[in-house]
Amino acid sequence: MRSNLHLSALVRQLAGFLPAGAPAPAEVQRQDVAERLGQSLNVADAIALSSALSSVAAVGTKAARLPARAPTAAMAEALQAELERVRAVLTQSIRTRDARHQPDPDELDTEFAFCLQRYQEQQRRLEMSVDALRGHVRQTLAQGTPRLAQLAALDATLAQMLGGREQRLLSNLPHFLRARFTELRRQPLTAEQNWLATFNTELEQTLLAELDLRLQPVVGMIESLSHES
Repeated sequence: MRSNLHLSALVRQLAGFLPAGAPAPAEVQRQDVAERLGQSLNVADAIALSSALSSVAAVGTKAARLPARAPTAAMAEALQAELERVRAVLTQSIRTRDARHQPDPDELDTEFAFCLQRYQEQQRRLEMSVDALRGHVRQTLAQGTPRLAQLAALDATLAQMLGGREQRLLSNLPHFLRARFTELRRQPLTAEQNWLATFNTELEQTLLAELDLRLQPVVGMIESLSHES
């Protein structure tokens, strides 16, 4: 797992905002998933997770006694199509700028407030859309084999346990953007360069990386369904 673990697109994007000479967040590459998860859980969380895993095992046992609907390639293809549809809609939303907005270089604090509002609105859209898709995929897996039913239950458990932490971390992203906004303001640029345009492009790239991060559990579950087909 150590050799296959790579920094997410979001971490790479944020690392690009670091000042020149600052160390890149490479330490995460030397930790496996269990180590990283362990660092984010306290004793109470570990006890709750142990109990939850027992419940997940019971889900598989119950599903084995029921006439489960075997997953089919058609089901996997339908979910994959829905994933791509949601990704495309959100990507288009992220890349769409308000053509009526005209930045005022003399009111940069107001301009950042506008950018921040745009980012937070997109974050809310990502959260609602991806959560709905994730729930739909879980429901589909729960109707499949015992192993898929267990995976759906495990995903629901982890989402409940870690979702709050994830949201708190993602809510800190505007702080990185504010630092980047300030840094770009100070850089000497040529007449042909528009640092506000550069910042808006990087804002969109950060949102796209966040979208990729939020979709990872969905992608993993759909791949598991394909392997069971």
